Amino acid sequence: MKRFFIIPVCLFFFIVSLHFSALAAGPIRIKFGHIAPPYHGQSKGIEAFAKYIKEKTNGGIEITTFPFGQLGTETSMTEQVQAGTLEMAAITTAVLQSYAPQVGVMDLPFVFPDRETAHTVTDDPDVQEKIFNYLPAKGMVGIGWTENGFRDITNSKREIHKPEDMAGLKIRIIKSPMYFDAFKALGASPVDLPFTEIYSALQNGTIDAQENPLLTSIMIKATDITKYVTRTDHMLTECIIIVNIDFWNTLSSEQQDLFRGAAVLALNVNREVNSQLERRLPQSGLSIDEYCRKENVKVTELTPEEKAAFKNKMTKVWEKYRKKIGADMYDFFMKKVKYYSK
Repeated sequence: MKRFFIIPVCLFFFIVSLHFSALAAGPIRIKFGHIAPPYHGQSKGIEAFAKYIKEKTNGGIEITTFPFGQLGTETSMTEQVQAGTLEMAAITTAVLQSYAPQVGVMDLPFVFPDRETAHTVTDDPDVQEKIFNYLPAKGMVGIGWTENGFRDITNSKREIHKPEDMAGLKIRIIKSPMYFDAFKALGASPVDLPFTEIYSALQNGTIDAQENPLLTSIMIKATDITKYVTRTDHMLTECIIIVNIDFWNTLSSEQQDLFRGAAVLALNVNREVNSQLERRLPQSGLSIDEYCRKENVKVTELTPEEKAAFKNKMTKVWEKYRKKIGADMYDFFMKKVKYYSK
């Protein structure tokens, strides 16, 4: 009898020891890096992501967020996620296209006629699935979007109404071949610099111009130096929330669903905060338009004809990247844009 009694008792103590070992191990701790400034909607969305996961897991998963490039450039953070030294990051599609060219379809210059069309395209589940399917082969999983916004041009030299006004401008761009080709087509001299170096480069004259959403440009004080703004809306800066694939596979299906739900929440918060900031900037309490008037920043709104002139300069760029992206992905995406533009 003793022999049969010992086995379940040993099993009981083994299970108990595992339980207390798990408790001793503490929560799963994750780092989540990105480059948005702390007040920006993207930053607030990612903070909402972390809070949601902590609440839904009762503290079982804790995410620490690192804004404004604290963990390195977007290229560096992408490589960290691939290597598994960083669990998560929000990286612009402009940078990710260097790893998966098909992702670059999001960065086609002047492809979206307006913000509403851009949002309906990016929110389309088929679009998201098709784009994200190219990432696992590169060691990462895409689970959702964050958003910077439509990009505009600020410069210290002159008003810009037509492509010819871009001639010779030394303009900071995201490290992306498509951005380089787009601004070369406009006659500018694109310069690749990290996001965190924009202000100092403008200040010391290394560059004459930079392109970011006007809200971002104000928040990083680029408009303190570059007093000419052109609302070109030339590209939409979407970031994919990427997760190291090996870490992702350690999560249960329930945990993975929580992460995807958190990504939806993050994007909603991101867009809402950005909208609020455009109406009321945190430091001044002014709207973007009021702030620009107060700071003597000249804002140029392109007419439909002027915008069409910029778009027409992109014909060869689109043709080049249809080949790089692949006809299947390119044509699928353009049909979605056309459909939602109606």
